[in-house]
Amino acid sequence: MNYRFFKTTIATAIAVLAIVVTSGCQNESASLPPPHEITDSTVSVLDGMSLKDYPGPKAQILYADGQADFFCDTLGLFSVYLRPEHDRKVRAMYVQDMGTADWAHPTGHWIDAKQATYVIGSKKPGAMGQTFASFANRRDAEQFMKSEGGTLYRFDQVTIDMATTDGGVVKDHNM
Repeated sequence: MNYRFFKTTIATAIAVLAIVVTSGCQNESASLPPPHEITDSTVSVLDGMSLKDYPGPKAQILYADGQADFFCDTLGLFSVYLRPEHDRKVRAMYVQDMGTADWAHPTGHWIDAKQATYVIGSKKPGAMGQTFASFANRRDAEQFMKSEGGTLYRFDQVTIDMATTDGGVVKDHNM
C-alpha cells in the first residue's frame, strides 16, 4: 500500500469527521425561529386572558406547523408541555428574562425556555398568583430568590407534579 495514499486518506477521514462532529455541536438556539411579540390581542391559550393586562413572566410555544400558543405565565407553559398527552412537535419555547424585563408590565426580553433558570415558590405574584420566575442569568435568579424566596431549578428539573395549576409546589410555602 502506498504510504502517501494512506496518509492522505486518514487526513481526509479526520477532516470529514471533524466537520460532522462540529456541525452537530453547533448552538441549537441558532436555528430556533424568533419569538413572537405580544400585542394588544395576544391571549393565553389556556383561559383567554390578555397577556398585556397582567404582571410576571409570559411564555410561548412555537410549533413545527407554524402555530403559536401563548401563556399568561410560565407555569402554564410547563403545565401544557409536560403533559403526557402533549404530542405536537415543538420548534421553540420562550419565556421572558425577568432579570431585564419589568415585572409589572413585561414586554420583549424573550429567552429560550430550555436555557433559562427558574425560581419556583417565590412570594412574587404573576398573572395567576405564584409563577415560575424565569431568568437568563443564574446570578439574577439567585438575587431574586434572596429577596422573594423560592428555589432554583433548570428547565429539565421541572416536573409535571410541580407544574400543576391546582396548587402543587407553587402553593407549598415550606419549600
